[in-house]
Amino acid sequence: MFALDKKDARLLLMVAVLTMLAPFILNPFPAGSEMAQFNAGYPDLMQRFVIFGIFAIGFNILFGLTGYLSFGHAAFLGVGSYSAVWMFKLLSMNVLPAIALSVVVAGLFSVVIGFISLRRSGIYFSILTLAFAQMSFALAYSVLTPITGGETGLQLALDDPRILDVAASATGNIPVPGLFGLEMRASTNLELGPWVFTFNVGYYFSALIMLAAFYLAIRIFRSPFGMMLRAIKSNQQRLNYTGLNARPYTLAAFVISGMYAGLAGGLMAAMDPLAGAERMFWTASGEVVLMTILGGAGTLIGPVLGAGFIKYMENIISKINESILHQWFYWLPDGLEDFVVAMIYPFIGKGWHLTLGLLFMAVVIFLPGGLVEGGQRIGRMFGRKKSEEKDKPSGKTTPAE
Repeated sequence: MFALDKKDARLLLMVAVLTMLAPFILNPFPAGSEMAQFNAGYPDLMQRFVIFGIFAIGFNILFGLTGYLSFGHAAFLGVGSYSAVWMFKLLSMNVLPAIALSVVVAGLFSVVIGFISLRRSGIYFSILTLAFAQMSFALAYSVLTPITGGETGLQLALDDPRILDVAASATGNIPVPGLFGLEMRASTNLELGPWVFTFNVGYYFSALIMLAAFYLAIRIFRSPFGMMLRAIKSNQQRLNYTGLNARPYTLAAFVISGMYAGLAGGLMAAMDPLAGAERMFWTASGEVVLMTILGGAGTLIGPVLGAGFIKYMENIISKINESILHQWFYWLPDGLEDFVVAMIYPFIGKGWHLTLGLLFMAVVIFLPGGLVEGGQRIGRMFGRKKSEEKDKPSGKTTPAE
């Protein structure tokens, strides 16, 4: 299927099914119940899952295959967002030209940064990419204010020219991004008893693009180009001794990774037409590093899992406060209830970063392959149990040969 072997085809099909059924999977608890706060099936969060999944997939092509650790990939995310918003302001509110421009501009930007940064390797490469990202942040925040909007960010306005589209909607408001008249923010609710499932146009549009990006990543991983990138990660010096120049391959991987980041930035602007300098800050670059390592660097589905895990904690676990904890443990004696809440609260709510840090440390120490390795270990454990049960003597004797 799609020129993939059976294993990769099954993986792609599994990701497609999970993505398409996300409104059901992410809303396991009835609306209005105490557990409903753990539901994540609302449009804004589902969009973040797939958009940051694209960002992490692209970063994994560079870091997971070549071993080059970039601390400046947020620069391409921000450039993609700014490009998309400018396309909305100047041309049309159709998301396709905006996303195309964000990918192209991010690709050109990554060629320049990659050409300079890849003259060094190891920690020096990482510091160079971080420096470029921080310079980009500083330029967007202050120097290039007429282009980027500075501290307030780049926003749409009623006086924007929009050559191929209307400057204002029929109600006199700023038009919203759409796809040939179908608004990205349009949603439909399906009520099944106490459950409410939301189907959002913007989410499914982003999800289809993520599936295409995931398929392209599979083809890159399985291609001769991907094998060359693995050789660079394994031993670049030995590769140079063979007479092969590794720099064109690493630059290509860097540019592809930057274009993925630009695509993610364009999709962020398509879902919410606003671009700010904070998307280029070093913390955004560190976040995608965490996503990739937590999920499993060098694996196909790992970065997607890592992105979903971190965004779930950021948006769901961070909202649990002391009053919610008291509702959970109301059945305990008053003194014990207060003690339990005091022990748990530092790890949730505003302290969710502490929990994430502890989990990240545990993964790095005990699961170097990330969440994917954890799943593989569990699968092997159950597979071993089944094989042991199968190999147990049944009590029947068979004649010797």
